[in-house]
Amino acid sequence: MVMFTIQKQKPGKGLAAVDAPKPSLPVGWARLKVTHAGVCGTDLHIYKWDAWAEGRIKPPLVAGHEFVGELIELHPSVDASRYKLGARYSAECHTTCGVCVPCRTGNAHVCAETKILGVDINGAFAEEVVVPATNLWPIPAEIPSAHAAIFDPLGNAMHTCMTVSLSGKKVLITGAGPIGLMCVAMAKSLGAVSVTVTEVNPGRLAKAVEMGADFALQPQDLKVKDFDVVLELSGHPAALRQGLEVLKPTGDMVLLGIPAGEVALPLAEQVIFKGLKLHGVVGRRMYDTWYQVENFVRQNPQAVNKIISHTFPAAQFQQAFDLLEAGNANKIVLEF
Repeated sequence: MVMFTIQKQKPGKGLAAVDAPKPSLPVGWARLKVTHAGVCGTDLHIYKWDAWAEGRIKPPLVAGHEFVGELIELHPSVDASRYKLGARYSAECHTTCGVCVPCRTGNAHVCAETKILGVDINGAFAEEVVVPATNLWPIPAEIPSAHAAIFDPLGNAMHTCMTVSLSGKKVLITGAGPIGLMCVAMAKSLGAVSVTVTEVNPGRLAKAVEMGADFALQPQDLKVKDFDVVLELSGHPAALRQGLEVLKPTGDMVLLGIPAGEVALPLAEQVIFKGLKLHGVVGRRMYDTWYQVENFVRQNPQAVNKIISHTFPAAQFQQAFDLLEAGNANKIVLEF
């Protein structure tokens, strides 16, 4: 039996539609029929075959790691009483060892043996995907499938926003890609007294205002220098340096954006002497963040609707990547 997949078949730009064998079902894993999958910035890196992708991805690989689907099979080793065949589930896309110190102390998101669907192992841009059963997340009936398909990036944004308290704080968000835009709505819901966004793309600045930003500016127009918290989502060296400059003494910078390479920072003047705190964020806390995201989506469906700019049938994935590469889309969901 074969199925439709979207794959990185070989080094170089692009992805391809490939009829591939259905995946086997390992011990302890579950099989889902994918209905919707979100297109992530990571997928765009893989599509473009940039330096990060060239160093990390080993083709051939089924891409995709944000999805929702129907549970259709459990390995016999799985306690079936804990799951419901035919029900909708999303899933944490990081698989971890489960026995190291981080895994056993509530920090599995930084397990050194993490493997990521659609990055290290075959992912969810396919008619079927397999994941560890313990990674499954049941989706309540009132949450639309398109929203459930992007729990993963919503989780990145939530983890970023929950790393430090935002209540009563002046918050700067650098970078208004999909996760930055999600952070706008989340920061407001968490009680930020003001949210400022810097971004070079005018369309994304307009979307940031729509998401609730109090101020949306080109980076060169930022004059305020007394922010309590900076949420850095761009990974751009200039944004990192500007964020340090505009933070108050003892302020917090939360780092989720991934730089393309090494970054020179004024650590003495702007970090050490100001007593700043830098917080690295990766993935989602397993599974604290998932509870937080589910509650946010239940209470703020209109915000999630604003994030999703396009939906396409999965066979039209090239249109999705063309739009993303041109900067003319926010979040795109593929329908399988």
